Amino acid sequence: MSERPELCVGAVVVHDGSLLLVRRGHGPAAGEWSVPGGRLERGETVAEAVVREVREETGLECVCGELLGWVERIGDDHHFVILDHVATVLEHGEPVAGDDAAEVRWVPLDELIELRLVDGLAEFLHEHGVLDAFT
Repeated sequence: MSERPELCVGAVVVHDGSLLLVRRGHGPAAGEWSVPGGRLERGETVAEAVVREVREETGLECVCGELLGWVERIGDDHHFVILDHVATVLEHGEPVAGDDAAEVRWVPLDELIELRLVDGLAEFLHEHGVLDAFT
């Protein structure tokens, strides 16, 4: 575990009622679905990190928008502070899994709860107005 918390970004990309999700291939959330994202690199702005992570994990180009919210994830071997931003894809296309993503796809918002999401994602999306309701 790093001695200090690590700054990370996430991209909340909604298009035509679907959310862009990746199933993590590695790390603490392996096998679970999350928004594209990862660690900030030295010398990189937050907006640049959002664009890079979406491209690396999905093959799609995007524009980073406003900060939607932030979360902390603390485990035995990690402490992440994640800044989640709204992002817009430049061309809507089929995503292709890359980097540490095991799978990537557009998921209709009303089908999100059927997936094994990372802890707190459904609640976060609901609290920030992306998801109307979940059960």
